[in-house]
Amino acid sequence: MAGGRWRTLLRIVSVTRRLRFVLVLAGLAVMVAAAPIHAHPMEGSNAGFVQSVDGPAPGPFLYLGAKHMVTGYDHLLFLVGVLFFLYRFRDVVTYVSLVTLGHSVTLLVGVLWAVQANPFIVDAIIGLSVVYKAFDNMDGFRRFLGFQPNTKLAVLTFGLFHGFGLATTLQELSLSQEGLVTNMLSFNVGVEIGQILALMGVLIALSFWRTRDGFLKHAFVTNAVLMAGGFILMGYQIVGYLVNAS
Repeated sequence: MAGGRWRTLLRIVSVTRRLRFVLVLAGLAVMVAAAPIHAHPMEGSNAGFVQSVDGPAPGPFLYLGAKHMVTGYDHLLFLVGVLFFLYRFRDVVTYVSLVTLGHSVTLLVGVLWAVQANPFIVDAIIGLSVVYKAFDNMDGFRRFLGFQPNTKLAVLTFGLFHGFGLATTLQELSLSQEGLVTNMLSFNVGVEIGQILALMGVLIALSFWRTRDGFLKHAFVTNAVLMAGGFILMGYQIVGYLVNAS
């Protein structure tokens, strides 16, 4: 009986230490967020080309959409979190489809119907999506808060914000109305192609890692680092919002 109580106490101490470690990482992440950055940059020659187009240009917009997704570190972090513990192909397809549906809807609605949103707030929520999925992978909701949110609904909701992140970037540019629907549909298809390429890379890396003995051993710390990355993204955008507001 005493041995059982001792083991329970050790488990509580272990969980407490892990939680303290996560909180320290989160605090450091926010502290280093000292300057605003955009999670979905569209700059230089790409921005110049998009603003110079006057008519349908499906090929270039397809390429830009794919490039934008493959280089979108915020979306890649979220994708890693979503796929981290998905072993069955059916589950991978389900969750990726939810992300795809979410960001496709808000990307097209945001640009074609000019639905406005503050880009700093949107990108801060995108950072929160990374924090959420990492915390979920650590079984944080049940372990520390005593409940488990609907993961599919959460992934779909955050997917909507990821799409708005893309939309707010394009809204900052002067887009010609001539051929806009064709170009935005092409851009969205390119985003999906980029997501498939990123998905393949993440799945290959995770599948290889899962064959190693250290996968489950280091899963908690890995997601803690992922969570810290999400807090960094949030911190940058919150600082940017405050600086912009002042």
